[in-house]
Amino acid sequence: MLIIFDCDGVLIDSEILAAGVHSQLLGELGLAITQEEVITRFTGLTDAQLVELVAQQLGRPLPEDYLERALLELDRRLESVKAIEGVHALLDRLSGPRCVCSNSSTQRLRISMTAAGLWKRFEPHIFSAPEVGRSKPAPDVFLHAARVFGVSPKDTVVIEDSAHGVHGAVSAGMRVIGFTGGGHSWPGHAETLREAGAMKVVSRFSDLHLE
Repeated sequence: MLIIFDCDGVLIDSEILAAGVHSQLLGELGLAITQEEVITRFTGLTDAQLVELVAQQLGRPLPEDYLERALLELDRRLESVKAIEGVHALLDRLSGPRCVCSNSSTQRLRISMTAAGLWKRFEPHIFSAPEVGRSKPAPDVFLHAARVFGVSPKDTVVIEDSAHGVHGAVSAGMRVIGFTGGGHSWPGHAETLREAGAMKVVSRFSDLHLE
């Protein structure tokens, strides 16, 4: 059985950092949006998708350098990001194949996963959705991972913290476990993941039994 992990909000506690960056920068542009609102509205989207939705709300495009500024600031914060509690212990007890499927770029994944001590635990099986096909919620990256490992989607379990990721994995024909153990989790998070198609939801990796 192949185990696929999302990265941000599942392996590393980075969604809360990204939300803080966007809340701050958007506030400077006149859009009052809290960190919590960024989390509930945009978790699981790519930065480009977030920018597009915000521009629609504002009725005007964001500054051309917005995304560059946001990514630079987030990369700076990710240099000290931590693995979510229980991740390393879970990986220690898994014996089967596993990989990462994320909407983040490979460069971003290398920065954050290295900081959390996770890059070498998954390398080379770390897949960036925009670099292999369409971003989640499209199923492309999940199907790509299954092909790489030569397994059927039905023999794959995906661990996701966002509805977009759950939708993508379900569309790929995979079973999904929702995860709400990140610092960005909000009231109603678990129900959102169930409604998206997660077969169950856990808030701690110690409650996750995969083998």
